[in-house]
Amino acid sequence: MTCDFALVLNAGSSSLKFCVFRRPATLQWLLDARGQIEGIGTSPRLSVKDGGGAQIVNDKLDMAVSDGRKAVDALATWLRSRYGGGKVLGVGHRVVHGGSRFVRPTILNQEILAQLNELIPLAPLHQPFNLAAIDAVFERLPGVPQVACFDTSFHCGHLAVAALVPLPSELCRAGLQRYGFHGLSYEYIASVLPEVAPEIARGRVIVAHLGSGASLCALKGGKSVESTLGFTALDGLCMGTRPGAIDPGVVLYLFQSLGLSPKEVEDILYKKSGLLGISGISNDMRDLLSRVEPEAKLAVDYFVYRVTKEIGALVAVLGGIDGLVFTAGIGENSAEIRRRICESAAWLGLELDAEANTNRGPRISAPQSKVSTWVIPTNEELMIARHTGNLLGLR
Repeated sequence: MTCDFALVLNAGSSSLKFCVFRRPATLQWLLDARGQIEGIGTSPRLSVKDGGGAQIVNDKLDMAVSDGRKAVDALATWLRSRYGGGKVLGVGHRVVHGGSRFVRPTILNQEILAQLNELIPLAPLHQPFNLAAIDAVFERLPGVPQVACFDTSFHCGHLAVAALVPLPSELCRAGLQRYGFHGLSYEYIASVLPEVAPEIARGRVIVAHLGSGASLCALKGGKSVESTLGFTALDGLCMGTRPGAIDPGVVLYLFQSLGLSPKEVEDILYKKSGLLGISGISNDMRDLLSRVEPEAKLAVDYFVYRVTKEIGALVAVLGGIDGLVFTAGIGENSAEIRRRICESAAWLGLELDAEANTNRGPRISAPQSKVSTWVIPTNEELMIARHTGNLLGLR
């Protein structure tokens, strides 16, 4: 096959997820392939499905694929084998943190890459790997334009009171504020609501992006007005390995009373807490739901409790609620978690349709429910492809 295409990359610590989009005669991007290189540095494997979801590759890779740069090399080799002389029109990247300087998708150069590196301490689980992939593409494909799409951008424009971190103003002037994350997911959901759920698209909607990373976003008229995530991706809901909101005094206690180092505290907060920390068993909701240990039950109970509590807070910010949308891995796939959250939020007038919930909707609320409730799969990669195409003039 020979065709021109745009590439979307989402690089993590041990995986490189990617999508290949073809530009047809119309203005819509068409997904041609979706895949990932996982097990980087341990047992690397390339798995790819075509645009229809059929498996086309599932191969072990050479152990030499030991880091993100080598993974980009392996991906480039596969792209050449599939697309022949096709041209890479552009590469769009998910970048978790844009800070206060980058409020919209941005064409990348080395100067901007250096500025984004300064934000690594604010997103240490994601940012360094996002940026390493960008650097590798600069080296491997120096003539191909690259675009960074930020998870923080969609939340720009929050009221000052919502963005405020209540610390001394001289500290906040350097960019210490609440940003919000998962913005590409929320932006996609907002973009499809007029088609999927037109009755709530311009109203007061809470979107629950529930996965290993989890947050809620309050939308009014399709715009973000509040998010449970803040300055870093540690705030808000309990997540797979992150605690969500905790008393700052707990962090002081870890330093002052337990004598832990900054690196040890960072590892606890980013890698050892949340569902994994509570249960001592797993950070995967599927595993926890299947277990009988009381610690596993407590972890699930706490997750549901925190989501329900934060829904109440966002309803207060919105002054009411017209719709609730579930998305991302847990939100899209766990009927049990959706059921438990909806039952806990029944005080809002939310009534679930059990059969629709089991079948993943898209509408899962009963006809008489005062709050319209939905399951809508997110598509961050398509959002990145759209931004990349618009910014590079590829439409």
